[in-house]
Amino acid sequence: MFADSAEIFIRSGKGGDGHVSFRRELYVPAGGPDGGDGGRGGDLIFEVDDGINTLNEFRHIRKYCAEDGEAGGKRRCHGADGEDLIVKVPEGTIVKDAETGKVITDMSHENRREVILKGGSGGKGNQHYATPTMQVPKYAQPGRSGKEMRVTLELKVIADVGLVGFPNVGKSTFLSRVTNAKPKIANYHFTTLNPNLGVVDLEGTDGFVIADIPGLIEGASEGIGLGHEFLKHIERTKVIIHMVDAASVEGRDPLDDIKKINAELEAYNPELLKKPQVIAANKIDVFYGDDEETTLTLLREEFEPQGIKVFPISAVAGKGVKELLYYVKGQLNNLAAEPITFEREYFPETIDYSQEPYTVDKVDEHEFRVEGPRIERMLGYTNLDSEKGFEFFQNFLKTNGILEQLEELGIEEGDTVHMYGLSFDYYK
Repeated sequence: MFADSAEIFIRSGKGGDGHVSFRRELYVPAGGPDGGDGGRGGDLIFEVDDGINTLNEFRHIRKYCAEDGEAGGKRRCHGADGEDLIVKVPEGTIVKDAETGKVITDMSHENRREVILKGGSGGKGNQHYATPTMQVPKYAQPGRSGKEMRVTLELKVIADVGLVGFPNVGKSTFLSRVTNAKPKIANYHFTTLNPNLGVVDLEGTDGFVIADIPGLIEGASEGIGLGHEFLKHIERTKVIIHMVDAASVEGRDPLDDIKKINAELEAYNPELLKKPQVIAANKIDVFYGDDEETTLTLLREEFEPQGIKVFPISAVAGKGVKELLYYVKGQLNNLAAEPITFEREYFPETIDYSQEPYTVDKVDEHEFRVEGPRIERMLGYTNLDSEKGFEFFQNFLKTNGILEQLEELGIEEGDTVHMYGLSFDYYK
């Protein structure tokens, strides 16, 4: 069974706790603190594996957790770092936050490997807290928690051209003739159960990738049949080929079929109708009498004024196929060369932090510390390197009353605020 979606739980590793210990050596009456730091928690990483083309594995394994860091030890021994967990996915996989449905990353084209959840940092041992006034620190920093969330994986095949049409119109036969793909071909009314991809090689020019998008029937966008499972695969394509049974061997109306499929594409995503389209009027080898000219004339009168060119072809005999392919290649050449990718979306603002605690403390004359699960979670989901992410960070501090608490503690311009390994200078 072809699987192109799955929901899984992922978690990065927790940082190891810092250690509390003191030197105990002969003739060293006051050796001082020597507690070591905890190890870093493992990262949760997604990586493209060219040997995988479905999400079948994720139907059976639903939980992926990186290794926790080890705690620090005596004699300043540093705890071992947790091992990263690499989750292998097929190219074209989109990772979304399961709660909001927003895109975290698109594992396609140049994006072959990405850290989705960073592991927690290890806590500092008590060796770091010795001061002239605190020579016997009995405190060590706990390791920072790992991050966890539920994500949805969605596979959208990567192809230049999408081949759409009702069942039994000849799409599989066409794909087997023009590419190296070997789909199952039979005279049945049931749709293919998975997208088939193949590479078209054209003499004198670069080839292109074409995908047979199965299951598109009336009502597909509303969840009828299997069509709604495969509509997503058309989103990456640049050109759409409508394959119709021009000879009406099955008693279908080719004009009506095209209108119905376009209605399903529009209902799923109106942007799909902005893609260039071409009509492959198949099965002209079985026309009777004047039926060919009548059907082709109706198709051309209806769709060519809309800029949709009609090509009479026979997928079985190969008639008209080469002309169609060169026209499609010309359409591709006229389009932008940039691959179709799905941009990362910022979703921290949709997460409710209001029930999670935090603390605001003054640790020195000009230094302050802000900690707690609410702060940690916010930092884990916010990209501070982007303008939008940093704007959200500032609004978070204001709306949660953190800036007000810092001012009550006497913070002044130029003072430093520490948050889980990050330091910021305060300015009004």
